Amino acid sequence: GYMNRQDEDRRYVLTSRLMECCQPRSEDKSLVLCAHAAMKWLRDETRETVQLLIRTGNKGMVLEQVSGLEAVQVMGRVGMRLPLYSCAPGKAMLAFLNDSERHEWLESTPLKSFTENTRSTKGALLTDLKQVRQRGYAEDREEGIEGIRCVAAPILDAYQRPVAAITVMSPIKRLPQKRFPEIGALCIEAASRTQKELLS
Repeated sequence: GYMNRQDEDRRYVLTSRLMECCQPRSEDKSLVLCAHAAMKWLRDETRETVQLLIRTGNKGMVLEQVSGLEAVQVMGRVGMRLPLYSCAPGKAMLAFLNDSERHEWLESTPLKSFTENTRSTKGALLTDLKQVRQRGYAEDREEGIEGIRCVAAPILDAYQRPVAAITVMSPIKRLPQKRFPEIGALCIEAASRTQKELLS
């Protein structure tokens, strides 16, 4: 079950089974299993796609996804890697790193613009991360992909370090900026439920 052969070109590709073996664990608990109920709850509350992301080096990686309930959805792919600074879950994790870890990340990561809203300078990004830490959730105002907005909250370990982030993804029409505080509160609650499962 670790590899599948694609029908179209007969090439072998890795399945998600390998990621299940190496996913983050706390006290022998699977992060995906601990987050699953909270992710489904968040999906049901928002009707939008919910993802669980972790930090792998200088990027974020989608570890799990729960599909939304709307006819038209924003979807990613489990295993997909993306820049931390241009998405809400990435910024949620960066904001809760300690100062030295965040500085090290900034020094080793070139910033570039993906849209006109991307925080592509250190000053703009650090200002944004400070606000994320103050309110407890991050916003993605079409910073990675035009037409898509996200809101995310970090999942913290017993030492208040970010182990992952949980995020809601939506087309811009269904997620106006005035809804960010509402969705942010729901993401914080989902992250808190996951944290309790991890640490219980």
